[in-house]
Amino acid sequence: MPLLPTHLHDGVATVSFHHPKGNSLPSSLLSELAQEISALATNASARVIVLRSEGTGPFCAGASFDELTAISTPESGKEFFSGFSRVLLAMIRAPQFVLVRVQGKAAGGAVGLIAAGDLSFAVKSAAARLSELAIGIGPFVVGPCIEKKIGLAAFSTMAAGADWQDAEWCERHGLYSQIFDTPEAMDAAIDGRAQVLAASNPEAMAKLKKIFWAGTEHWDQLLADRAAMSGTLVLSAFTRDAIARFNQRPAPPPAR
Repeated sequence: MPLLPTHLHDGVATVSFHHPKGNSLPSSLLSELAQEISALATNASARVIVLRSEGTGPFCAGASFDELTAISTPESGKEFFSGFSRVLLAMIRAPQFVLVRVQGKAAGGAVGLIAAGDLSFAVKSAAARLSELAIGIGPFVVGPCIEKKIGLAAFSTMAAGADWQDAEWCERHGLYSQIFDTPEAMDAAIDGRAQVLAASNPEAMAKLKKIFWAGTEHWDQLLADRAAMSGTLVLSAFTRDAIARFNQRPAPPPAR
């Protein structure tokens, strides 16, 4: 499922992605996201970036379970999880502010995408969950971004509990900058903030970005090491069994 065409208007670049399975992220889509954000980072016409997914369902279900089950070696596992690290690094190293639009639930790696944004806007139904431990791995690659954004204690709660946290909890701990009753109110706030930022001094914003993400200069190696952890653990019998059980769950009844 390819990345949707980026929309650039009045300095605001909107990057949109979609996948029929809950906006999950296969390696091809992760690669396209990283490439597109990296390209925008050098585009002087793009003064602010908005990252969003399509549809009215989940913001993102995290890693593609189809690809997780297909991983057969530690090397291929590391490469798959490195896809997340490339997107996160592209987001935090872009000189522009990145605004993340969260119109629904966010699970696993999706929480990392939100944390890598500089501002995030969510509806009140947008619960978030780090589900990795439930399938025998951990939020290793996305963990540094999440911990930096919400702090160690809140990250530990999410990572060890593996429970859904409601949008109010996410806003209280800094994962969400603002939450809204309706998607329309959220979109109005995003548009307003994006317009203000697009009219702001790019040099000042770039310097602020460096302050926001100070201490991450070594993350290329850190996230590579974390990807290797996940790439090895995903081959374990525990994880294989857990993913198989997950895939065998009955589909939810259709909405009425």
